[in-house]
Amino acid sequence: MKKTLTMALASSASILLYANAGYTQESSRFTWDGEIELGYESVYDSDAAANEVNDPYLFIELNGEFAVSDSVSFFGGLTLEEMTGPSNGVRDLGMYFHELGMRFNAGAATFSIGKFHPQFGAAWDETAGFFGGTIAEDYELVEKIGGAVDYDMGQNGVLSFALFYADDTVLSESAFHNRGRNTTAAGGAGNTGQLDNASLQWANEYGDTRVLAGLRYQSAGIGNVSDETGAVVGLGHSFGSGFDFYGEVAAFDGYEGTSDDATYVTMNLAYTLGQATTLSGTYVHRDLDSRGVLEGVSVGVEYEFQNNMTIGAALATNDDNGVRDNIFGVNLVLGLGG
Repeated sequence: MKKTLTMALASSASILLYANAGYTQESSRFTWDGEIELGYESVYDSDAAANEVNDPYLFIELNGEFAVSDSVSFFGGLTLEEMTGPSNGVRDLGMYFHELGMRFNAGAATFSIGKFHPQFGAAWDETAGFFGGTIAEDYELVEKIGGAVDYDMGQNGVLSFALFYADDTVLSESAFHNRGRNTTAAGGAGNTGQLDNASLQWANEYGDTRVLAGLRYQSAGIGNVSDETGAVVGLGHSFGSGFDFYGEVAAFDGYEGTSDDATYVTMNLAYTLGQATTLSGTYVHRDLDSRGVLEGVSVGVEYEFQNNMTIGAALATNDDNGVRDNIFGVNLVLGLGG
């Protein structure tokens, strides 16, 4: 099975990278993008010595979509990243499908089926800086099997609805370093093997202001004590002076199928100098019943070159239930597209 998966992933990567060149006459039907990120993150000082780790890493993401007709398309996405925790070297790399499916356009409605990321929050995309969206990624909905519809209401925004469950197919494995196949026996909110989990999100833009509000429900998995319910609101605004603000708050009952209530807060302010340099500052807050309160602040700088390459660096300090970590991060990101 692992060999078969490896061959399938390798073939798909080739398609995503070279389809545009191999099918020039169809170039308008095939779109792709992605990024290659080389980075280094270090907890260089901590109240708990065991927290002091250095983590160089490699992350590659490729996304592609091929339009069969004006209304039907196939989409897919591959990720290459470390399958184990922080280490002292780039190792244990695995490649997997983070998305794979079919999309149908029917007027104002767009339907997607397959493996995808349901809409719930956006801090990981909206914030600037190396550490801008780190805490919010805890509640991002990723790698789900099911169906979704995005309904464009024009000036009233976009309404997104999805029914899903955690991927438990062969696509949950990874090539090279195999992370193993997910099963419902592993438990976890939403890991039910049934379409009994849902998300609903509305997003809109009013000039330079952007807003979103979302709800989600995930059924308890095997061994869990509670279903999970959650809500998220986000607000962003671009100021004419070069400043951009984004804030997001998410709250949960029965978080991840446990008895915990959870609250997440992300506040990010960015300032653009000229055409290429962005300075940013972020405040994060996480309150979990079983783990206590984490509060953190970070500052970062990013510089974007004309060849679609960005370098960034940041410093952060987090207080996690009384344990303080001081963290440094630096990365080089190459944007891809064709």
